Parts: sequence; C-alpha cells; structure tokens
Amino acid sequence: MAERVTASDARRPSQQLGRTRDVPPAEIISSRENKWLKKFRAVLRGKGPAEGEPIAVEGPKLIEDAVRSGLDAEALLVSDSGEHELERILRAATESEAGIPRSRILRTTDKLFASVAATETPQGVAALFRPREWNFEDVLRGPATREGAFRGQEPLVVVLAGVQDPGNVGTVVRSAEAFGASGVVAVRGTADPWSPKALRASAGSALRMPLLRGLAIPVVLAQLKMARVKILATAAAPCSVAGATRELNGPAAIFIGSEGAGLPAEVLHAADATISIPISEPVESLNAAVAASVILFEAARQRNAIKAAAEGR
Repeated sequence: MAERVTASDARRPSQQLGRTRDVPPAEIISSRENKWLKKFRAVLRGKGPAEGEPIAVEGPKLIEDAVRSGLDAEALLVSDSGEHELERILRAATESEAGIPRSRILRTTDKLFASVAATETPQGVAALFRPREWNFEDVLRGPATREGAFRGQEPLVVVLAGVQDPGNVGTVVRSAEAFGASGVVAVRGTADPWSPKALRASAGSALRMPLLRGLAIPVVLAQLKMARVKILATAAAPCSVAGATRELNGPAAIFIGSEGAGLPAEVLHAADATISIPISEPVESLNAAVAASVILFEAARQRNAIKAAAEGR
C-alpha cells in the first residue's frame, strides 16, 4: 500500500510533514508521452469523468478543498513554478485522513505542465482524486457537518435539467451549498458538475455537496415522489407563485432548466407547483445560475425565519 501524507503523520514527531524537503526527490517527467501526463491531459481537458475515472482538480485552493473534504488522491502533479505551492497542499493533507500517496507526487517542467492544463494561466499544481459515491438518500439528507452529524433539515434538492454551460452548473452548485440545499442532481443532457470548468465555478462546492450525475428525468421524478418531496418547476413566464413559494418551506426539489429551452415537458407535467421570479421589462428571463441563486436565497430566508420563530428568536 502506498505511503500517504495524512493526519496521522502529523502525530509522528520524526516526520515534519507539510514541508517540501520531506517529500522524497522524484525524477522529473520530461516526455509528453508519459502515461501520467496523458492521463492528466485527458481529464483536465475533458467534460467530466466517466464511470471509474478520477476527478481532475487544478490549482492549490481546489486541491486543498478536495483533500480537506476527504477525497483520496491518485496523483499530484507539480511543475517547477508550482513547487512553492506544495508545502500548503501537504499541510492540508496532514489535517485529513485521506491524504496523498508520496509515491504519486509527480514533478514536471512548466512547459509540459502547460500542455496538460486546462487554464490559460496554469498555477503549476494539479491532482487526480477518486470521486465520492453518493446515493439519493445522501442528496435528500444533506452533507454532514465537520463533526460527522447531519443537520436534520427538510430536503432541499436542486435538479439541473439541460443546463449545458459548465460555468452555470458550477455556480448553481456553489449557491446550493451557500444557501443550505441538501444536494444537487444533474440529469442527462446537463454539463457535468465534476468537469474542470464546473469545478472551478463551484469554488470547491462540487467536491463537498452530495451530488448525482447523469440520471434520467423519469428516475429522478419517481425517487422524489417516493420520498414525498414537492417538485417545483421554474418558469420564465409569469405564473402564480403564492402557493409555490410556501412550498419552499417543506421538502422541495427545485428544477432548473436552460435559459433558452426551459424545462422538459415531463417535468412541467409532474410538477406540484411552478415558480417564476418577477422581473422588470424589457428583460425576458434570467440566466439559469442567477435564477437558481435567487430562488435558493428565498428558500433559505423562509426556512431560517421558520426556524427562528420555532426557537423563539
């Protein structure tokens, strides 16, 4: 088993981990045909990991988030200019039980790193992580706290149906975490929340939030009905929102479609209520990520008000 830099290492006085000098020297990867460079190139420039493939994360902040969220690293790639970021990444690893295999800390040149990176200005560090396996119960229950407990809140699920821009998808996931949603579902035809661009737009939220990808819409609708979660469809056209907004207080799934096409007919037919956001003319509609954020803010406002009233505040 590969030796890892983990939290338990921090308790070993003989190992001052978290410093680059404690990482054994490694041969510099100098060929574009190296198997690890090929793997990094494929996933960093891909549209999201297929079944069994790792999540690709680029940049020190996102790598730290991935390590601290408990994801296991398959490999860490460091360029010459990224060497100064290694210490902070290893420090984060000492605070996690997941860690980074020492034998998989790989080094290469800035030029070769740029050939695999997905960003215009590479920061010199990238990593491959094994994705966490979530199920529908996780999406309804929500993320655990740092202490391992669950919030015990009513489910508030965001379902992305046909949102194809990965930047919008990542922004929605970020807003979902910010406003206390329990989980996110990206149905077929939606950009992958674990694609490199969506991950960056989520600012790490996609690494922490319970998240399901690639499900068929009928499967999602059936699961929500079985769990007695209200299905709320967003619409650009004016509609009655009085009843729908009250539904945000209880178990709810908010369906977000693309700005151009909206939601599929099967979602609109199955919906328990429809929500629209009043906007001024001549604006016809809001960006999908903006609309989702506004609705999630309103859901959080209502739920917090009810919680405060129940606690006598």
